[in-house]
Amino acid sequence: MLRVENLFKKWRDFRLESLSFEVEKGEHFMILGPSGSGKTLLLETIAGIHKPESGRILLEGKDITSLPPEKREIAYIPQNYGLFPHLNAFENIIYGLKLRKIPKEEIRRRVDQIAEILEIEHILSRNVKNLSGGEQQRIAIARALVLKPKLILLDEPFSNIDANLKGKLMKEMKKWRKEIRFTAIHVTHSFEEALYLGDRVGIMIGGRIEQTGKISDVFSRPKNDLVAKFLGHENILEGEANGNILEVEGLRIEIPKSAKGRIRVVIPPESILISKEKIVSSARNNFKASVQSFEDLGAIVKLKLSLGGINLSAYLTRASFLDMRLSEGEEVYLSFKTTSVHVFE
Repeated sequence: MLRVENLFKKWRDFRLESLSFEVEKGEHFMILGPSGSGKTLLLETIAGIHKPESGRILLEGKDITSLPPEKREIAYIPQNYGLFPHLNAFENIIYGLKLRKIPKEEIRRRVDQIAEILEIEHILSRNVKNLSGGEQQRIAIARALVLKPKLILLDEPFSNIDANLKGKLMKEMKKWRKEIRFTAIHVTHSFEEALYLGDRVGIMIGGRIEQTGKISDVFSRPKNDLVAKFLGHENILEGEANGNILEVEGLRIEIPKSAKGRIRVVIPPESILISKEKIVSSARNNFKASVQSFEDLGAIVKLKLSLGGINLSAYLTRASFLDMRLSEGEEVYLSFKTTSVHVFE
């Protein structure tokens, strides 16, 4: 559907660096990254607001890199929704249709259809200045969808929404997508939005797309330590590999593939089993450790463990932690499978 090839864009003192990725038809593709990583600049370049210095943007095989925004068949919804304050909700929705000289009967039909799906029939006559953040979001989405674009660009769509309303609107967006079957690129820094709404994700850091893939794959198998740190992985280890053994500070860890020389790995904390007794299992990595500290996170407790010269984090359910009656300085046994160790490329 959309293919971005080696996109380079300089904007003031920031640069998008050789970005390449694809979005499939009907997909909700998330671009996840910290503030200041260039996510909005990327959307604006795809939308045609900025022209790249080099690279190409192709939509359904057609090169649209040099086309003006109105010729791209792409709808862009900015963070502030971009509604016209002097128009009511209905007038905002039909603005693009009027510019395209769509017949009045067709305009009414499209608005009625989208208003029913988004449940906004009762606010169409209201001034947008008097609408809540959630209502303004619906009007902005309706204005985009009535144009029947090939692609919708969503820039932090829940940033102006009250936290109590966000969950409800995310559920609604998932429902709208099933009914309307639109294709979207959705920019966010929220893991919650990516996990709940996304089919695939691109991790964007410092003007680069560091990794793309299915949500579960990217979160569990980060490509490098930049992605791992952004996703909150703490157990990043560096050591000397010889075959399927990695030596880190005197600790010998079995890894899933043969390697040679200096490498980095990550071990997800949720993959580490903790016990007060020696663990008997198929896991090849078994060690004794001491509890340095623990942090109550509600449903789970995060343990900080020391083993040899390294520190690891591990999770326990709160019930298991209370049942084990662990205290700081206490010795425990931990184990994790070879397949849980992810070797960075």
